[in-house]
Amino acid sequence: MSDHVAATPERRVLSSFTDYTGAQTAVDRLADAGFPVEHTSIVGHGVRIVEQVTGRMTRGRAAGYGAASGAWFGLLIGLILGLLVPFGSWLVLLLWGLVLGAVWGAVFGFAGHALTGGRRDFSSVQGLEAERWDVMVDAEHLGRAQSLLSSTPPTPAA
Repeated sequence: MSDHVAATPERRVLSSFTDYTGAQTAVDRLADAGFPVEHTSIVGHGVRIVEQVTGRMTRGRAAGYGAASGAWFGLLIGLILGLLVPFGSWLVLLLWGLVLGAVWGAVFGFAGHALTGGRRDFSSVQGLEAERWDVMVDAEHLGRAQSLLSSTPPTPAA
């Protein structure tokens, strides 16, 4: 057995940004210029998780979300099973899958929320925020990355 441990290459800061989109755009510009982006990383400093509350979660709303996801699952199952039967029956299986999936999804959504006992009566979306985002590049590739980034015009945001 070998005691050899792969050395991590030294990384240097290529540029810093106040938002992630800026760092992502810089790496994308490097990729578009043919730079080997596997030698880069985006590092957030002062990172925190932010949970944005999007609304109140009621049993009815939980049942609605469950019905929607159950309908998609039922549609998928109906589609797969429908491949094994003639066309007329295929449409019936598809519709039954949709309806049964929605019903069972609503039941499980309602029951799942009711079982929380009111401990989480809201819906939310989590995201990461950072004070600063650094684009880091392996030290041996820093010069090329700097020249590519300074010579490549920024692409307009979509």
